[in-house]
Amino acid sequence: MEKISVAICCLVLLTACAEPLSKTQKGALIGTAGGAAAGALIGQATGKDTKATLLGAGIGATAGGATGAGIGYYMDKQEARMREALKSVEGVNVVRDGNNLHVSFRSDNQFKVGSAVLQGAAQSDLNRFADVLKEFDKTNVTVIGHTDSVGSESSNQTLSEQRAGAVRNLVVARGVAGNRVTTLGLGEGKPVADNNTEYGRQLNRRIEILVIPKG
Repeated sequence: MEKISVAICCLVLLTACAEPLSKTQKGALIGTAGGAAAGALIGQATGKDTKATLLGAGIGATAGGATGAGIGYYMDKQEARMREALKSVEGVNVVRDGNNLHVSFRSDNQFKVGSAVLQGAAQSDLNRFADVLKEFDKTNVTVIGHTDSVGSESSNQTLSEQRAGAVRNLVVARGVAGNRVTTLGLGEGKPVADNNTEYGRQLNRRIEILVIPKG
Protein backbone atom coordinates (compact mmCIF):
# COMPACT_ATOMS: atom_id res chain seq x y z
CA MET A 1 0.00 0.00 0.00
CA GLU A 2 2.86 2.40 0.81
CA LYS A 3 4.26 1.77 -2.69
CA ILE A 4 0.90 2.65 -4.21
CA SER A 5 0.73 5.91 -2.24
CA VAL A 6 4.24 6.88 -3.31
CA ALA A 7 3.50 6.02 -6.92
CA ILE A 8 0.35 8.14 -6.89
CA CYS A 9 2.20 11.15 -5.49
CA CYS A 10 5.00 10.74 -8.03
CA LEU A 11 2.47 10.58 -10.86
CA VAL A 12 0.82 13.79 -9.62
CA LEU A 13 4.16 15.55 -9.45
CA LEU A 14 5.36 14.35 -12.84
CA THR A 15 2.27 15.65 -14.59
CA ALA A 16 3.29 19.18 -13.56
CA CYS A 17 6.84 19.02 -14.90
CA ALA A 18 6.01 19.77 -18.53
CA GLU A 19 5.80 23.56 -18.09
CA PRO A 20 6.60 26.27 -15.50
CA LEU A 21 4.06 26.70 -12.73
CA SER A 22 2.59 29.83 -11.22
CA LYS A 23 2.70 30.19 -7.44
CA THR A 24 -0.99 29.31 -7.24
CA GLN A 25 -0.43 26.21 -9.39
CA LYS A 26 2.46 25.16 -7.16
CA GLY A 27 0.17 25.44 -4.15
CA ALA A 28 -2.41 23.32 -5.92
CA LEU A 29 0.22 20.71 -6.79
CA ILE A 30 1.44 20.45 -3.21
CA GLY A 31 -2.13 20.16 -1.99
CA THR A 32 -2.95 17.56 -4.64
CA ALA A 33 0.02 15.35 -3.77
CA GLY A 34 -0.66 15.59 -0.05
CA GLY A 35 -4.36 14.95 -0.56
CA ALA A 36 -3.68 11.96 -2.77
CA ALA A 37 -1.45 10.36 -0.16
CA ALA A 38 -3.94 10.98 2.65
CA GLY A 39 -6.82 9.72 0.50
CA ALA A 40 -4.92 6.58 -0.39
CA LEU A 41 -4.28 5.83 3.27
CA ILE A 42 -7.96 6.29 4.12
CA GLY A 43 -9.05 4.22 1.14
CA GLN A 44 -6.78 1.35 2.09
CA ALA A 45 -7.85 1.48 5.71
CA THR A 46 -11.55 1.37 4.86
CA GLY A 47 -11.62 -0.79 1.74
CA LYS A 48 -8.60 -3.03 2.30
CA ASP A 49 -7.99 -3.32 -1.44
CA THR A 50 -6.34 -1.54 -4.35
CA LYS A 51 -9.62 -0.25 -5.81
CA ALA A 52 -10.52 1.45 -2.54
CA THR A 53 -7.00 2.84 -2.27
CA LEU A 54 -7.13 4.38 -5.75
CA LEU A 55 -10.62 5.77 -5.18
CA GLY A 56 -9.53 7.36 -1.91
CA ALA A 57 -6.45 8.81 -3.62
CA GLY A 58 -8.58 10.41 -6.31
CA ILE A 59 -10.93 12.00 -3.82
CA GLY A 60 -8.03 13.17 -1.65
CA ALA A 61 -6.17 14.63 -4.63
CA THR A 62 -9.22 16.64 -5.70
CA ALA A 63 -9.82 18.05 -2.22
CA GLY A 64 -6.14 18.66 -1.54
CA GLY A 65 -5.61 20.38 -4.88
CA ALA A 66 -8.52 22.72 -4.29
CA THR A 67 -7.17 23.61 -0.84
CA GLY A 68 -3.64 24.14 -2.13
CA ALA A 69 -4.82 26.33 -5.00
CA GLY A 70 -6.95 28.38 -2.62
CA ILE A 71 -4.03 29.01 -0.27
CA GLY A 72 -1.74 29.86 -3.18
CA TYR A 73 -4.22 32.37 -4.60
CA TYR A 74 -4.80 33.90 -1.15
CA MET A 75 -1.04 34.37 -0.64
CA ASP A 76 -0.68 35.75 -4.20
CA LYS A 77 -3.14 38.51 -3.32
CA GLN A 78 -1.52 39.20 0.05
CA GLU A 79 1.95 39.38 -1.51
CA ALA A 80 0.76 41.88 -4.14
CA ARG A 81 -0.91 44.08 -1.50
CA MET A 82 2.17 43.92 0.73
CA ARG A 83 4.55 44.90 -2.07
CA GLU A 84 2.31 47.81 -2.98
CA ALA A 85 2.05 48.99 0.63
CA LEU A 86 5.83 48.86 1.18
CA LYS A 87 7.14 49.92 -2.24
CA SER A 88 8.32 53.33 -0.99
CA VAL A 89 10.09 51.97 2.12
CA GLU A 90 13.88 52.12 1.93
CA GLY A 91 15.69 48.88 2.77
CA VAL A 92 12.63 46.61 2.82
CA ASN A 93 12.70 43.25 1.06
CA VAL A 94 9.72 40.96 0.38
CA VAL A 95 10.49 37.36 -0.58
CA ARG A 96 7.97 34.62 -1.43
CA ASP A 97 8.94 31.08 -0.39
CA GLY A 98 6.23 28.63 -1.41
CA ASN A 99 3.15 29.90 0.39
CA ASN A 100 5.15 31.85 2.97
CA LEU A 101 6.09 35.53 2.86
CA HIS A 102 9.37 36.75 4.33
CA VAL A 103 9.58 40.52 4.88
CA SER A 104 12.84 42.11 6.04
CA PHE A 105 13.21 45.68 7.33
CA ARG A 106 16.65 47.17 7.89
CA SER A 107 16.39 48.29 11.49
CA ASP A 108 18.53 51.40 10.89
CA ASN A 109 15.38 52.82 9.34
CA GLN A 110 13.30 51.77 12.33
CA PHE A 111 15.45 52.23 15.44
CA LYS A 112 18.33 54.41 16.53
CA VAL A 113 21.51 52.50 17.34
CA GLY A 114 21.10 50.72 20.67
CA SER A 115 17.43 51.66 20.96
CA ALA A 116 14.21 49.64 20.81
CA VAL A 117 11.96 52.71 20.31
CA LEU A 118 10.43 52.82 16.84
CA GLN A 119 11.07 56.03 14.92
CA GLY A 120 8.17 58.00 13.46
CA ALA A 121 8.69 57.07 9.81
CA ALA A 122 9.04 53.41 10.75
CA GLN A 123 5.73 53.53 12.61
CA SER A 124 4.00 54.77 9.45
CA ASP A 125 5.63 52.00 7.39
CA LEU A 126 4.61 49.32 9.87
CA ASN A 127 1.07 50.69 10.10
CA ARG A 128 0.68 50.13 6.35
CA PHE A 129 2.12 46.66 6.77
CA ALA A 130 -0.30 45.96 9.65
CA ASP A 131 -3.24 47.08 7.52
CA VAL A 132 -2.39 44.35 5.00
CA LEU A 133 -2.16 41.79 7.81
CA LYS A 134 -5.62 42.86 9.02
CA GLU A 135 -7.04 42.44 5.54
CA PHE A 136 -5.55 38.95 5.20
CA ASP A 137 -6.35 37.45 8.58
CA LYS A 138 -5.89 33.79 7.61
CA THR A 139 -2.17 34.03 8.32
CA ASN A 140 0.08 33.91 11.38
CA VAL A 141 3.04 36.23 11.89
CA THR A 142 6.44 35.85 13.55
CA VAL A 143 8.52 38.98 14.18
CA ILE A 144 12.26 38.25 14.48
CA GLY A 145 14.81 40.74 15.78
CA HIS A 146 18.53 40.77 14.84
CA THR A 147 21.49 42.95 15.86
CA ASP A 148 25.08 43.46 14.80
CA SER A 149 27.93 42.18 16.99
CA VAL A 150 28.82 45.51 18.66
CA GLY A 151 28.39 45.20 22.42
CA SER A 152 27.99 42.08 24.51
CA GLU A 153 26.19 39.02 23.25
CA SER A 154 23.70 39.17 26.14
CA SER A 155 22.85 42.85 25.58
CA ASN A 156 22.37 42.21 21.86
CA GLN A 157 20.06 39.30 22.63
CA THR A 158 17.96 41.49 24.88
CA LEU A 159 17.90 44.32 22.33
CA SER A 160 16.76 41.97 19.55
CA GLU A 161 13.90 40.72 21.73
CA GLN A 162 12.87 44.27 22.66
CA ARG A 163 12.86 45.39 19.03
CA ALA A 164 10.77 42.42 17.95
CA GLY A 165 8.39 43.19 20.81
CA ALA A 166 8.12 46.84 19.78
CA VAL A 167 7.09 45.82 16.25
CA ARG A 168 4.57 43.33 17.60
CA ASN A 169 3.07 45.91 19.94
CA LEU A 170 2.61 48.36 17.09
CA VAL A 171 0.89 45.96 14.68
CA VAL A 172 -1.36 44.66 17.45
CA ALA A 173 -2.25 48.24 18.44
CA ARG A 174 -3.12 48.82 14.77
CA GLY A 175 -5.73 46.06 15.01
CA VAL A 176 -3.97 42.79 14.15
CA ALA A 177 -5.15 40.05 16.53
CA GLY A 178 -2.54 39.45 19.21
CA ASN A 179 -2.87 35.66 19.02
CA ARG A 180 -1.63 35.81 15.42
CA VAL A 181 1.68 37.50 16.25
CA THR A 182 4.65 35.94 18.05
CA THR A 183 8.17 37.28 18.54
CA LEU A 184 11.68 35.90 18.52
CA GLY A 185 15.01 37.56 19.28
CA LEU A 186 18.15 36.09 17.70
CA GLY A 187 20.63 38.73 18.84
CA GLU A 188 23.85 38.77 16.85
CA GLY A 189 23.69 35.06 16.02
CA LYS A 190 22.37 35.18 12.44
CA PRO A 191 24.38 37.80 10.52
CA VAL A 192 23.76 38.25 6.79
CA ALA A 193 26.86 40.40 6.22
CA ASP A 194 30.33 41.14 7.60
CA ASN A 195 30.19 42.73 11.05
CA ASN A 196 33.69 44.15 10.48
CA THR A 197 32.31 46.85 8.16
CA GLU A 198 29.80 49.62 8.89
CA TYR A 199 27.68 48.62 5.91
CA GLY A 200 27.67 45.00 7.02
CA ARG A 201 26.58 45.99 10.50
CA GLN A 202 23.74 48.04 9.01
CA LEU A 203 22.50 44.98 7.13
CA ASN A 204 22.75 42.79 10.21
CA ARG A 205 20.65 45.20 12.28
CA ARG A 206 17.26 44.15 10.95
CA ILE A 207 13.73 43.03 11.66
CA GLU A 208 12.41 40.02 9.76
CA ILE A 209 8.73 39.12 9.64
CA LEU A 210 7.51 35.69 8.55
CA VAL A 211 3.91 35.49 7.35
CA ILE A 212 2.52 31.96 6.92
CA PRO A 213 -0.95 30.54 6.22
CA LYS A 214 -2.80 29.23 9.26
CA GLY A 215 -2.71 25.47 9.53
